[in-house]
Amino acid sequence: MRHQKAGRKLNRTASHRKAMFANMAASLITHEQIVTTLPKAKEIRPIVEKLVTLGKRGDLHARRQAISQIRDAAAVSKLFDAIATRYATRNGGYLRIMKAGFRTGDNAALAVIEFVDRDVSAKGAADKARVEAEAAAEAA
Repeated sequence: MRHQKAGRKLNRTASHRKAMFANMAASLITHEQIVTTLPKAKEIRPIVEKLVTLGKRGDLHARRQAISQIRDAAAVSKLFDAIATRYATRNGGYLRIMKAGFRTGDNAALAVIEFVDRDVSAKGAADKARVEAEAAAEAA
């Protein structure tokens, strides 16, 4: 019996689940919108909302807690500088989950998870900057 056991296992070990959620949180903060399966989206929402609350707190201890959680310094700096200031007056409810149909290969339920009042230009901007930097380094 699974009494008092919160959270979905998602057919992964605990370490794999922790790493997956860290990567998903970093991607969501960087791009401000990701497409994933519905159960993963429902599991990542409380993690990222707690990270935004840490960002709103803004002190050094909160920054270190966020870095230990998602292991991406660039995402943490964006979280504390841009996202936390955007939601400074909002008391929770920073994310929105929208159902997005079913995946073709295995018919898994898909969902789009995004920040409420997100920056539309942020989606793909990090990838474009990385590709441009690689092209410039190749040309030099």
